[in-house]
Amino acid sequence: MMNHKCGCQVTDAVIFDMDGVIVDSEMLYLNLRWQFAREKNPEVTLEELYPTVGRSSEGSWSLVAEAVHNGMTWQELLAEYRKTVVCTYTSIDFASVFRREIPGVLESLKQRGIRLALASSNGLSIVEKILTDNGIRPYFEVVVSGESFRRSKPDPEIYLHTAYCLGVEPQHCLVAEDSTAGITAAHLAGMRVAAVVDDRFGFDRSLADYEVKQISDILQLVEGKTDEKTGGQDK
Repeated sequence: MMNHKCGCQVTDAVIFDMDGVIVDSEMLYLNLRWQFAREKNPEVTLEELYPTVGRSSEGSWSLVAEAVHNGMTWQELLAEYRKTVVCTYTSIDFASVFRREIPGVLESLKQRGIRLALASSNGLSIVEKILTDNGIRPYFEVVVSGESFRRSKPDPEIYLHTAYCLGVEPQHCLVAEDSTAGITAAHLAGMRVAAVVDDRFGFDRSLADYEVKQISDILQLVEGKTDEKTGGQDK
């Protein structure tokens, strides 16, 4: 089912988030944070860290610091995590969490003349690895990493910059996102947002223009097909 709350608009570009959209990686990262936190405090539970998913670095690691409760600041914990865990990301089998419908969706969008970009909060080296390993890098005209900006999502800067690089007005961009922070960032950038439904982490999708159960629903959105045939209904 695809829920919607706005009328048809021209779509010149689709901008994809990476984690939770291109790859179903949120649980993978969550488990790595949990393993790290348990080394500091064995009593930390996985459920305590669920709210860390999809937040900014400060928001996420402030919660980790509360759970660990060992006197280290969130900045100290994050610095150690980046030094000891993030370096292992290159060995992760991202193909195992790759959404298999993505190549077909990208090809269909390309055939329709839709410009394609990716805007991820993840590091550029990991982003490029995921795209390359899964054979979809050539589809993206612009690839932007959050490490290039001082403020991460929900700040809209990354999306505004991506639209600028594409040469497309924000109001003509459709963004595929999953997390509260990402949805908020795209909304504040003046873009339409298709939220990929994931109920595991309690994401707030209230600012999204659409809710999609599968990525392929985006094809109907760019064509303006949000009638009863798609199962669409006002949010």
